[in-house]
Amino acid sequence: MKLTNHLSAAVCALLLGASSILALEPQNDYSHIRGVCHGPTQDQARLEKELGYAKRLNLNSTRIWLSYQAYQRNPKEYLDNLKNYIRTSYDKFGITTMPILFNGNMMDPAILEPEFRKQGDAYVDAVIGALKDEPGLLMWDIMNEPMCNDYIGQATKEERPGREKKLWDFVRHYCKYVKKQDSKNATTVGVMFPIYLEHVADVVDVLSFHDYLETRDRVQKSYDTAKAISAKNGNKPFINSEMGCIARSNPYDMALEICEKNGAGFYLFNLIAGGYWGDIHGLVYPDGTVRDPAIISALMGFYQNRDADSRIIYNPDKEGYARNALKNLRNALTDKISVFYAERSSTDNLLEQMEICANLLEGAQMVSMDEMPTVKILEWKAQPDSERDIRAIRAYAYSLAKILEEKCQIL
Repeated sequence: MKLTNHLSAAVCALLLGASSILALEPQNDYSHIRGVCHGPTQDQARLEKELGYAKRLNLNSTRIWLSYQAYQRNPKEYLDNLKNYIRTSYDKFGITTMPILFNGNMMDPAILEPEFRKQGDAYVDAVIGALKDEPGLLMWDIMNEPMCNDYIGQATKEERPGREKKLWDFVRHYCKYVKKQDSKNATTVGVMFPIYLEHVADVVDVLSFHDYLETRDRVQKSYDTAKAISAKNGNKPFINSEMGCIARSNPYDMALEICEKNGAGFYLFNLIAGGYWGDIHGLVYPDGTVRDPAIISALMGFYQNRDADSRIIYNPDKEGYARNALKNLRNALTDKISVFYAERSSTDNLLEQMEICANLLEGAQMVSMDEMPTVKILEWKAQPDSERDIRAIRAYAYSLAKILEEKCQIL
């Protein structure tokens, strides 16, 4: 075990609960990893708030991107911020960290040239020297998705073999270099597809692949490939270090369910829904509200029922509530509205009856949850009555009534 002045963190982690894990030297099994990709911030209050969300979700590790460019701009500040992130994560929340040293996405091909090696080695030396004895360091990810960049993607057929060789030579160099500088902590490379593990399986401690494939069969084949490569390399442990994307037909609950069946540790992309990736990735909003309850449910090991034989169809009108809600909504819509005078009837009662109808529809999953009716209704309720668009409110009330009538087959 590592002996540092943060030894008490080990005791702290145990006290924080079963989801906490000790970040020790390479292990034979990483199935206990329940992680999420995350972007560190220098705002300490925000940092602790966001890590608090991860803790509440029973997550125990984060995967973060480093930057040699940012390091070079202010080495001391950069390393101090990294240490603060790892210590805050581990000491306060029992959450380990997997730093990514280089990023294949938008990679500058100049780093592959011999001239960069001295600069690259100095950067890696500094980061390893600052972090290698931190109890919260789980493992090093040498490079994120080496093959995902224009240098490879836009290469001609003739150029591609040479470019791939140069790229993998770079990656393999730093796999060995990092291990030489830090013999205790585990190393990995987060490749884009499991088949790429063949390039690094012999020089890393942990096999790490990303899976954003579109169907259950295709996702399962990714795990089958990873298992086969693991078996050829002394049964090295493997993890899925990126998964979950609604824009790639890779819903989080499907990805998590198949991952669990294969006994693999994981990192979801991404903790916070926001920024460039916010419309297709993310577990929670910055304020802690969730974008999709099914994601949170899957993190707890409960998955959506897709069995046609065992699913129970909702019946919002079982006790007559839907009929009564429609009756009250009709009455609210027949309030006398004056179009000739400044005074008008309040929309408070109409919005109240609309919210009842909306709750019935949302609770029974009978409306699209990407445009939840209650979002509009609560927005109107928050406005002063005099500023509300009564025509828009009445039109929306009418549309809700028609949906509820149709879904509940009320004549």
